[in-house]
Amino acid sequence: MAASSSSFGLQMWFKRLLAACLLAGQVFVHLLQLRLHRRNTLEQMGIVGPASLTIALVTAGFVGMVFTIQVAREFLFFGAGSAVGGVLALALARELAPVLTAVVLAGRVGSAFAAEIGTMKVTEQIDALYMLKTDPIDYLVIPRLVACCTMLPILTLLSLLIGLWGGLTVATLIYDIPRNIFLESIQNFLGPWDLVSAMIKALVFGGLVAVIGCSWGLTTTGGAKGVGQSTTTAVVTALLAIFVSNFFLSWLMFQGMGNAIVG
Repeated sequence: MAASSSSFGLQMWFKRLLAACLLAGQVFVHLLQLRLHRRNTLEQMGIVGPASLTIALVTAGFVGMVFTIQVAREFLFFGAGSAVGGVLALALARELAPVLTAVVLAGRVGSAFAAEIGTMKVTEQIDALYMLKTDPIDYLVIPRLVACCTMLPILTLLSLLIGLWGGLTVATLIYDIPRNIFLESIQNFLGPWDLVSAMIKALVFGGLVAVIGCSWGLTTTGGAKGVGQSTTTAVVTALLAIFVSNFFLSWLMFQGMGNAIVG
């Protein structure tokens, strides 16, 4: 019985994942037709960006500090203390800043999208939009997608800066690495492509979080219980999508040998 229930749940998950892929295609077509509700988009940008800023920056600051603690001692032991700042900058720009900021956004915003739209679905507000000749994709999905794809790169860039500041603080106060050596290392290691790759990843992750959250909301059934299940599975699916897509993006952007330092 348990195995049958698990198999049914996995089957439903794949159906909803397919629905999310179809929704992404519909959103792309609608965007080409320049269908955009400006007021809704600006409202969602405020929800995604400024409202998520504090938790994203606190997370990035402590990640930068912890990474420096783990790396600085080992590098100093091998006489490579001058490389601590550069290694931190590469790790943050290429992986930690975009991924962790996207994870924060998935937990905070993706769940809210699924819960809000799921509630509208089970209370038949989505059907009311159709009766008013308003397409839910234009009115609900596209503003959230544009907000995530616009705000997440900005949040990622700010997280990168705060993460570097956290690492600099730990390096100078605990490990006595001179500030100018740390900053010079960042300048030598970090290249323009590292920043561009972070923005590309953030753009992709923002689209995934928005589409998955909205799709799971639009396919919600079963009343309040269904809304709760949709919210949970939307966050889990968004996290999986972030990690899987991050692997392929990193492989495409940074595959090869001999370029890990010069960018």
